[in-house]
Amino acid sequence: MDKIAVLIPCYNEEKTIEKVIKDAKAALPEATIYVYNNNSQDRTAEIAEAAGAVVRNEYMQGKGNVIRRMFREIDALVYVMVDGDDTYPMESAPEMVDLVLTHNSDMVVGDRLSSTYYQENKRPFHNFGNNLVRGSINKLFKCNVRDIMTGFRAFSYEFVKTFPVLSKGFEIETEMTIHAVYNNMQIDNVVIDYRDRPEGSVSKLNTYADGFKVLRTIARLYRSYKPFGFFSIVAAFLAILSIIFVTPIFTEYWATHMVPRFPTLIVCCFVMMAAVISMFAGIILSTLAINDRRQFEMQLNMLHRHKDSDYAKEK
Repeated sequence: MDKIAVLIPCYNEEKTIEKVIKDAKAALPEATIYVYNNNSQDRTAEIAEAAGAVVRNEYMQGKGNVIRRMFREIDALVYVMVDGDDTYPMESAPEMVDLVLTHNSDMVVGDRLSSTYYQENKRPFHNFGNNLVRGSINKLFKCNVRDIMTGFRAFSYEFVKTFPVLSKGFEIETEMTIHAVYNNMQIDNVVIDYRDRPEGSVSKLNTYADGFKVLRTIARLYRSYKPFGFFSIVAAFLAILSIIFVTPIFTEYWATHMVPRFPTLIVCCFVMMAAVISMFAGIILSTLAINDRRQFEMQLNMLHRHKDSDYAKEK
């Protein structure tokens, strides 16, 4: 088991990967640096190996697939994840590592949005998307995470080994954040400087396609982690819809004692029944979610004991 593992997912980053590895070595000289090559078509893997990193491959395309492989294969007391595009300053890594090792942090977020991101980033829709995602998650999950989409984070062993990676692509950062928030894991924010990609380095993030995937992931995880809230919204929508269409029918009935639109009345009754069913579905799934949380806490305790014993043996 490593004490510190630096994880760098890479796809076609030959222009920047050497500098990222050198900066990581300078900031964290005791760390083992892993570069996971995700079907790069340039010299990324060759340059990374020459720079002294441990190079491994993930052949299923997508950042989520790479991180699943990393978290499965590597054991460490603290993990530092950073993109290979040289947009994050590794000088902040020691502070992030220290928060995990001495302050019990489970996830430390490298917060770009509180510093230079809006000045350095040249893509306005990325700025809008970051604000939308951050606001949605903080509102729905009642938390205060300052940067959801950052690719610079530090994790504890317990977080890494309990995180079920379901996303295949760039939605992975959103999934990580919601997993930590929902399971009441300690999250800390470290403000970092952000610099835009150097000339010749191209972002792999598609603003619109990946943005919609992120929003869909938020909705999916809200349904899974907060089923009572999700199905209450569905129930309220259906109930209001039913009331809007049935009110004129009842008004006319009280005035004339006749129901001229029976099909509308029947549909409204079924819609109201669907609202009631949605409410009860939320209650049942919420009870199951509470039981899952109990199981998670037991798993966390077992992992903590396992980590301590393994690291003590290797020392």
